Amino acid sequence: MAAEKTSSRGQAWFCTTGLPSDIVVEVDDMAFHLHKFPLMSRSRKLHQLIAEQEANPAAAAPATQAPGRREEEGAGAGGGGGEGDGDEIEEVQQCHIALQDFPGGSETFEMAAKFCYGVKIDLSALNAAPLRCAGEFLDMTEDYSEDNLISKTEKFLSQSVLKSLKDSIRALRSCDRVAPPLAESLEIPQRCVAAIVAKASAADPSLFGWPVGDGANLGRGLASQALWNGIETNNRRKREARGNNADSWLEDLALLSLPLFKRLISAMKEADLSSEFVETCLMHYAKRYIPGVSRSSRKPALPSSSSSASLAPSESEQRELLETIIANLPPEKTASRSSGPPTTTTRFLFGLLRTAIILNASEDCRASLERKVGLQLEEATLDDLLIPSYSYLVETLYDVDCVERILGHFLDAAGGADGGRRLERSPVLMLAGKLIDGYLSEIASDANLKPEKFYGFAISLPERARLYDDGLYRAVDVYLKAHPWISEAEREKICGLMDCQKLTLEACTHAAQNERLPLRVVVQVLFFEQLQLRHAIAGTLLAAAETGAALEPGRQSESRRGDDDDDDGGGGDEEEDAEVVEQEPVGEMAVAVAAGQGTVRATWRSAVRENQVLRLDMDSMRTRVHQLERECSTMKKAIEKIDKDGSDDGGGVGRANGGWRGSLTRKFGCKFKTQVCDSHEPTVVDTRKGRHRHRH
Repeated sequence: MAAEKTSSRGQAWFCTTGLPSDIVVEVDDMAFHLHKFPLMSRSRKLHQLIAEQEANPAAAAPATQAPGRREEEGAGAGGGGGEGDGDEIEEVQQCHIALQDFPGGSETFEMAAKFCYGVKIDLSALNAAPLRCAGEFLDMTEDYSEDNLISKTEKFLSQSVLKSLKDSIRALRSCDRVAPPLAESLEIPQRCVAAIVAKASAADPSLFGWPVGDGANLGRGLASQALWNGIETNNRRKREARGNNADSWLEDLALLSLPLFKRLISAMKEADLSSEFVETCLMHYAKRYIPGVSRSSRKPALPSSSSSASLAPSESEQRELLETIIANLPPEKTASRSSGPPTTTTRFLFGLLRTAIILNASEDCRASLERKVGLQLEEATLDDLLIPSYSYLVETLYDVDCVERILGHFLDAAGGADGGRRLERSPVLMLAGKLIDGYLSEIASDANLKPEKFYGFAISLPERARLYDDGLYRAVDVYLKAHPWISEAEREKICGLMDCQKLTLEACTHAAQNERLPLRVVVQVLFFEQLQLRHAIAGTLLAAAETGAALEPGRQSESRRGDDDDDDGGGGDEEEDAEVVEQEPVGEMAVAVAAGQGTVRATWRSAVRENQVLRLDMDSMRTRVHQLERECSTMKKAIEKIDKDGSDDGGGVGRANGGWRGSLTRKFGCKFKTQVCDSHEPTVVDTRKGRHRHRH
């Protein structure tokens, strides 16, 4: 059969050997014009079908008429059999067989037909499973013909495909082209899944480069690694090979159909594979088919299999896939390895959460995902928390309720890890506090955010999560600027969120000049600012006292030496020489003691002077605050009186509203001028001095 050639025209497949074909086999929409003898020598099923038709030719005649005409037309177009082939083909009565639900379709039958003709076929991980099922379908067993298709494919599967992780995944993917009952009866999917799990559990996770991040980030990370003296090291090449190896088999894993993928993940979890391994597979699969999860590629990739429809998954399919991914995520927090960025998993989880909200996933699905995100909130970024509000029932720009629930899960987990005791000030808690303060500053500019919602979310974070309240002060300032219409009581309630004692000196300076803050808050800020200065002065004095105490022993030893010299005034020449020798170190110590005492006295005088100045400033500030309170009370009474007079005069509403500012200006000698607070404006002391000059 070495001279055999095959050709395909339209929907017909021909074997041009110089002999007319005597059988037509239809598989799907393809007609194969073949010869009986090669097929009957290898396949018991085809032998039986051909024998049945030869025993009853009358029933087969109508069925073979149309294929005969098709072959005559094909031969006339140059089928490769010569000019006389058409006359011979017209005289041969053909047998027609239609094979329904053939495993692997026409492509697999073509390879099986070539095998029957003795043509060498190239077995691979993608065609071994369909050919094994085709051999079973055609009954190409070893007892019927030696070295048949079943034995060849079975040997290749066992000795080659199932020995490799990548080939096992490809063989499992090829099972989608085969009818499930036949593949299940041969246990091909079970064997592929078992081989994948066994290879994955026995392999070192470092060989696959966990965790898997975005391809762009991985490429940039490898490209940015510095070379030693301009030479590419062997370790660098090994890391690149590991990354390529992981990406290659993960790409094949992502091409599995959803039922096979669910089956594989279930087997991995039953085999107690590491949660990091399972989560990496889920991440890669979700990034391929769910749009919006991966920031590097917003469009979902499509399977490259020829049997798969080149259509994007529908919304219901995406929802089913999303719920499958979330249901199989490990409930515990996944430990991040040093080989990848620690925020990759957290960013992926937030992408899943956004997609779950858009696709309107079930409440259980969203609650499970929020709980998973809450376990690793400290690894999130501010951009992750800014989840838009997709519901028409919510007026706010961002989904504050979702982030508040995530924060609740984080605090519950932190409290449970602490044994139910009060939350300690840990680095994880501090990171979460800084992140939430930044989130508060972002959502504070939303005009639709109610004061109750802002206050409730801000107070949900414990005080021990903040070392300083500068971030909280910034959020409060932004909220007051974006909501100037709120009442004075709500303004004071929101300002009560921050602790003035935990503000830094820069924040105190800005708050003291902030006209948006209530007067009571400004007074508290000034008071604690002065208190901080007093503590600083007290610390300086304490340091000076410690320096004096350290120099006191030297002064006492010097006085004792002087007394001894007075008592021993009649010594000999040797004692006088010794005294002369010892005078030099004693004199140096005396100079040091005198210098130290002078420094202590100067520091004490400056500290006393600064303390007196601060006391005077505090007294003047207290007097000025009382004056401002009295003026404010008088102004309120005057405004109420003017409003009352205006309401009594029905036609003079416009005049009353337009003239009350001028009346107050003439009465109190003050102007209503709005100033914009800036952190670079003059300090409180300079402003206070300006007020004194204005009064005098």
